[in-house]
Amino acid sequence: MQPTQVRLGGGSNAPIGRHNNFLGNWGNFGGMKQKGIITYGIAPNRQKPLAGAFHDAIFNTWRRFSTQVIYWAPPMVAGYYVMNWAIERNEYLNSKAGRAEFASGEE
Repeated sequence: MQPTQVRLGGGSNAPIGRHNNFLGNWGNFGGMKQKGIITYGIAPNRQKPLAGAFHDAIFNTWRRFSTQVIYWAPPMVAGYYVMNWAIERNEYLNSKAGRAEFASGEE
């Protein structure tokens, strides 16, 4: 005995497949079970999403910092000394002694 259209849940407009099989509701189409699909799972109480994260973060940060410091530290130090020299030179040129030294060249 075959199930009727009403029993299939679709009334008279139930979706019928190519071979007169009920396809199922939207998102849940019937069909043969899939073979060769393997899924793995782990129990929620066994998961440790942050296991070793803080330890690894410290050492990974140090490793990355130590490899990059040779690229940005020398220009930073050179820039500091150039800026310090420029500030001192500006203060000297705008002082009384600096104006007196270079006063003859302005006239």
